[in-house]
Amino acid sequence: MKCPFCGHLEDRVIDSRAGGAGEVIRRRRECASCERRFTTYERVEDILPTVVKKDGRREPFDRQKLVRGLRIACNKRPVSIDQIEVIADAIEREAQESERREILSTELGERVMNHLRSLDEVAYVRFASVYRSFRDIDQFMAELGKLVKAKAP
Repeated sequence: MKCPFCGHLEDRVIDSRAGGAGEVIRRRRECASCERRFTTYERVEDILPTVVKKDGRREPFDRQKLVRGLRIACNKRPVSIDQIEVIADAIEREAQESERREILSTELGERVMNHLRSLDEVAYVRFASVYRSFRDIDQFMAELGKLVKAKAP
């Protein structure tokens, strides 16, 4: 592992721990040259499907892009980073378990909205407004109406 401080290639592992439900290994390392400590994370590399965008472009599944979109939707809402990570983990796992080579971006968007709807309705509406490209207040109000109807006894 290359030291992030001096670039030296030799280090020793001081501590290893499982993190995040055992799916990640956290390793504390010490550089053999400058003796500074740093942390690395190991995760099994999953084979994820390619995402097919609305315009037909294809790009690799990007978990960080998914988390970024969730964070924007949940900005200033009572939603923790851990809850966002749980949603991202679930969607990533669903994509991987589908065993398909390609997945439509619209399908991913619907999955995100399903998770957000049960977590935080404001975050759901924020995400839906961008995802569905609301053009005017009427479309926005129609989506809010659906939420109100679903919530009514």
